[in-house]
Amino acid sequence: MLIHPWDAPTEDAEWQQWLVAHDFGQLAANGRPGEPPMLQPLHFAYDPSRREAVAHLARPHPLWSALEDRPTVLLSVVDDYTFIPGPWQAAEDQPPEHGVPTSFYAAVQLTCTAHVVDDPEAKAALLQRQMAHFQPEGGSVPVAAGAAPYGRLLSGIRGLRLEVREVRAKFKYGGKRSEAVQHRISERLAERDGPGDAAARTHQQRRLAAAAKGKPAS
Repeated sequence: MLIHPWDAPTEDAEWQQWLVAHDFGQLAANGRPGEPPMLQPLHFAYDPSRREAVAHLARPHPLWSALEDRPTVLLSVVDDYTFIPGPWQAAEDQPPEHGVPTSFYAAVQLTCTAHVVDDPEAKAALLQRQMAHFQPEGGSVPVAAGAAPYGRLLSGIRGLRLEVREVRAKFKYGGKRSEAVQHRISERLAERDGPGDAAARTHQQRRLAAAAKGKPAS
């Protein structure tokens, strides 16, 4: 992923806060020689204090064999995306039709070492962490090995602990453009109000304000 200086997060808090609220992504693992990478959509729970994410998959999943010798994986999350028509991006001294279309989006890629979790007690603890993230309001009994209702199901899954080694984050929201053009784009997003436009506009406005004040865009 190419990250220009104007698209980079201004501090870790920017991508960390975004990632905590975006807990569905794609996990990429190396395929066997001559085969393409394996790509698995999945929910995960990211813990910035531990610098790790946790997930689980069914025991028969082919991903496990891929991880045995090649435990380095990439967890990719992309959201808050929208298409920006060319005329919106034209410079002040350009005709609108000379503007170049682009995409706005937020993306975080975590390079991780995958650790497979098979111990029943450890799997139960891992699932409890996921449950606390996805159902913080409760509504379910604790996950415990050997106890109903989840204990008997633990043998059908394997846990996955993703130890984060590197983070690459990008917030592509027109930061290269002049302030006037960025405000124009923001106005057009508000007018169009299509899928993803409100979230993209929020990012753009936050980063615009931070740049104007010379402060982090968290």
